[in-house]
Amino acid sequence: MELARSVLAAQPFSALLGAEVVSFGDGVAELRLPIRDELRQQHGLVHGGVLDYLVDNAVTFAAGSVLGADIVTASLAVDYLRPARDGELRARAWVVHRSRSQAVVRCDVACDGDLCVTGSGRVSLRPTSG
Repeated sequence: MELARSVLAAQPFSALLGAEVVSFGDGVAELRLPIRDELRQQHGLVHGGVLDYLVDNAVTFAAGSVLGADIVTASLAVDYLRPARDGELRARAWVVHRSRSQAVVRCDVACDGDLCVTGSGRVSLRPTSG
């Protein structure tokens, strides 16, 4: 858990948003993000980019718990089910398949306990230069 928190703290964008790691390990990760006005779009709803960020980071944290920290997102799909308005967001991700070099991960994002976003991603070991 300390490693996950230090990785998140090393991401300036995550710090800007105010995200926190709630749980991490064994192919599962959960992130928490309190909703505040700076995260809204013009209609007062949480901006889709914030929701995408939560799916992306929860997916990579879940994958990182089985692949290690030297990873990148290879693909991401997000479905918006209902608007996120107030309270807090919780993104829970779990690995559904893994190999030595990649993992496929599902993710649900809830707004005050109600499912608002679902998504999935594929995470790969970071390509080496050369």
